[in-house]
Amino acid sequence: MYVNVIKPFLDVLAAILGLILLSPIFIILILILLIDNKGKPFFYQKRAGKNGKVFKIIKIKTMNDKKDEHGEFLSFNERVTTLGKFIRKYSLDEIPQLFNIIKRDMSLIGPRPLHPEYLPLYDEEQAKRHDVMPGITGWAQINGRNTITWEQKFEYDVWYAKNQSFLLDLKILWLTFYKVIRKKDINNSDNSNMPAFKNAKVE
Repeated sequence: MYVNVIKPFLDVLAAILGLILLSPIFIILILILLIDNKGKPFFYQKRAGKNGKVFKIIKIKTMNDKKDEHGEFLSFNERVTTLGKFIRKYSLDEIPQLFNIIKRDMSLIGPRPLHPEYLPLYDEEQAKRHDVMPGITGWAQINGRNTITWEQKFEYDVWYAKNQSFLLDLKILWLTFYKVIRKKDINNSDNSNMPAFKNAKVE
């Protein structure tokens, strides 16, 4: 009942209210980014959602497109902008994902959606993270975020997939808010400075 009916309703309701409440900040950021990012305030990227379904995630663009002499993008630290660091510090780059929630690509709470190319690399247990809808924040994010290994992250994701409940979601939501306010373990919202996941044995 909660997972299939109540949670989807609360997700959409929270996303709509969130967009209304955050609209002043959102609009100001967009206006600044239109100048700072040369007319590109957002970026869209393919991610794997529930049951491996691929969708396009919407995020605020916090990095430039600078490349080296070989045409490869520079490192995370070389590309993230000054404004981008501030936006990431307070997880403001996640605001556009409220649209993903309204579209039902994502939930407010769930495992973070990762790149589709990771799908064939999961072992049978890790793949269970896709039994639930991905979220803006989740059990792994409040238990270390990018300070833990891929293996640990997936263990937290699978545990959540097997144990999701209203009370657990409330706990995750509260701890996420607490960490954002305290600026604790929130320096990177999207694994951008983590080594790429290779396979079930490589972290």
